[in-house]
Amino acid sequence: MADDLDSKTSKPGDTAERVSRYYGTLGQGDEEYARNVTAFYNLITDFCERGWGKSIHFASMKGGESFEEAIARHEYYLGENIGMKPGMKVLDVGCGVGGPQRSLAKKFGASIVGLNINQYQLGKCSVYNQEAGLEHLCSLLHGDFLNIPAEDESFDSAYHIEAISHAPDKAAAFAEVFRVLRPGGIFVGYDCCMTPLYDAGNPEQRELKEEMIYNNALPQIPSFTELTDSLQAVGFELLDTHDRALDSDPETPWYGALEGNSLSMRGFPRTPLGRKVISAVLRVLEGIRVAPRGSHEVQRVLNMAADSFLTAGRLGIFTPMYYHKVRKPG
Repeated sequence: MADDLDSKTSKPGDTAERVSRYYGTLGQGDEEYARNVTAFYNLITDFCERGWGKSIHFASMKGGESFEEAIARHEYYLGENIGMKPGMKVLDVGCGVGGPQRSLAKKFGASIVGLNINQYQLGKCSVYNQEAGLEHLCSLLHGDFLNIPAEDESFDSAYHIEAISHAPDKAAAFAEVFRVLRPGGIFVGYDCCMTPLYDAGNPEQRELKEEMIYNNALPQIPSFTELTDSLQAVGFELLDTHDRALDSDPETPWYGALEGNSLSMRGFPRTPLGRKVISAVLRVLEGIRVAPRGSHEVQRVLNMAADSFLTAGRLGIFTPMYYHKVRKPG
């Protein structure tokens, strides 16, 4: 397992060092993916929580609902399709700081084990689980989804939300999930994919895809077919796949949170104008030593990631929520 770089709780003065370490991991190839992903989330986690919340993922949007309601509905969809219930042991593959883990455990009463390679996020997740009074349902496992530290057939079901997008070898990650599931176990999730509208022969679209890969620590972005082929190659039985981005109301697309659809103070930091304002303010505060050195650079990384997703979303060539539901035979 790769070194977690900044595994302990971050201090304000660590920000510049985390920026340096993140850039030091870029361009090292798929074999260094764990260091790259760990450094990426060490860098952005605190900033994402402030602007996005503790469930750091996108969601299909419906007219009239808040961003937080959409996030919860997006998570509940997975629990409902698993058939999650009390007494089940479920693996959250790439749990982040545990927003979905707590949400699903509270609603469905299942015991959920959050797997994460990033010790900094796990430390925060542990605190949040305790604060929510959910330690009896929410536990944590430090490890890589390419080598899950769990016995064969030890989970009833599993899910992930945009986490396996970081895997350099999706089939290898899916094979590990397959291994730890009991026969008949259901695995559901949302993955980042290029849609059928993506034109590999279009140089502008190819460049945009490379920007998304680089800006978001993604080794690859597969097509729908490539993703389903990887699931079936390791033995999963395919039950359902579709792009949940298409479930959004047309006037509230999934990328609306990055576009300015929310007029709330909490939603403002996610908008293009909000990102620019925060970036400018951080530059000033950093200059007068009120904000930690490196804060503006972290915001710049997040802005580039958001802008590339927003552009690709508007073109319809990318989705962060290609849904899959598969079953381990038996």
